[in-house]
Amino acid sequence: MFGGLRRRAARRVPHYGWVVVAACFAITLVVFGLSYSFGVFFERILATFGASRASTSAVFAVQTFVVYVGAAAVGGVVDRVGPRVPTAIGAGLLTVGLLATARADSLLGVVLAYGVVAGLGLSALYVVAYATVPRWFDRRRGLAVGVTTSGLGIGMLVVAPLAAASIRRVGWRATYLALVAGFVALLAVAAAFVARDPTDAGIETDAGGEVRAEVADGGPGPDSDPGPWREQAGAVADVARTPAFGLLFAGWVCTYAALYVLLTHGVAFLGASGFPRWVGAWTIGTVGGVTSLARLGVGYLSDRLGRARVFVACSATMGVATLGLTVAPTPALVLGSAALFGVGYGGNGALLSPLTADLFGTENLNAVFGLMSAAFAVAGLVAPTAAGYVADTQGTYAPAFVASGLLALVGAGLVAGAARVAPEV
Repeated sequence: MFGGLRRRAARRVPHYGWVVVAACFAITLVVFGLSYSFGVFFERILATFGASRASTSAVFAVQTFVVYVGAAAVGGVVDRVGPRVPTAIGAGLLTVGLLATARADSLLGVVLAYGVVAGLGLSALYVVAYATVPRWFDRRRGLAVGVTTSGLGIGMLVVAPLAAASIRRVGWRATYLALVAGFVALLAVAAAFVARDPTDAGIETDAGGEVRAEVADGGPGPDSDPGPWREQAGAVADVARTPAFGLLFAGWVCTYAALYVLLTHGVAFLGASGFPRWVGAWTIGTVGGVTSLARLGVGYLSDRLGRARVFVACSATMGVATLGLTVAPTPALVLGSAALFGVGYGGNGALLSPLTADLFGTENLNAVFGLMSAAFAVAGLVAPTAAGYVADTQGTYAPAFVASGLLALVGAGLVAGAARVAPEV
């Protein structure tokens, strides 16, 4: 049935890659709409179980770690079996994890359900969403991935404020139950239309036209075979041993520490600073809304100015905006700093997989991108927990936010170094 849907859609659009973009947009919305809305749940979960801020931060930290460590393993599988089965499995694990989260009777139960089970589901969905689209595009790769990843911002813009309103009405447990229904519906539609490459969608690329123009010169193209597992693992290991890989990995760890501190503790930090509760929720929403717009524009711009150069500028912008949040005296300036952060995060977030493809090639792209994404696991595990510890021991989040802003600036420099030493591909 789904094969027929894909073939009919392929006959009606000039390039089916844009249908894949739409499917991956929906998956991205689910992944980050859920994960990045945790900040609005934080205080309620903290109050329910009476744990410390550092311990409660572990819920988000563990999920982030699981998502990106899982992505390193899932990437090679997606290269082989295609995106549909991982999407279905990811949706199932996400459903089980959220249902268990809503029924958890201890903080450890939330960590296991939300952090581990739901996190494993999100890891499969994340790889599909981010590493499938580059296979379909060459000359407009930045634009296509920008559209895809703008689903992250829409998820933040929509889910965080709606979840905050729902929590006030029905509590955090019922809110997670409501999210399950909406997310599963979106993932079912995405699984019906996502495809690994033109052959997977029943398209002949030698017929000319837009498909050939986009696929023939970039990406593995149809019927790409990653080869035996040992051969694929060796090729990925060769990439991982390059100086460019190490610098890019470290750059992502430093840059995205700022993101995870903001997402986990931003609402609590602004509340402790005397701002009304709505400011924290709309700070996350503003980051999401601006991120979506930035991804569309920056993805297009990067195709012309160079992805590495644009990525570095956007990472530095994240650092400056994080520092701005620590000194903003009014809600308007807080939201202004959030908007600036959204520009930076939207820009470099749109370029994660295109930059990886540019620096290391498209062969084994899912596996290489999945391994590189372990940088987010490190940042997501360490940064939120460290920020929570600072707040517990110092009585303020300010030092943690200042440190994360400075780290983002360091990260921008490391990414610039990676681009300079990357091998020719």
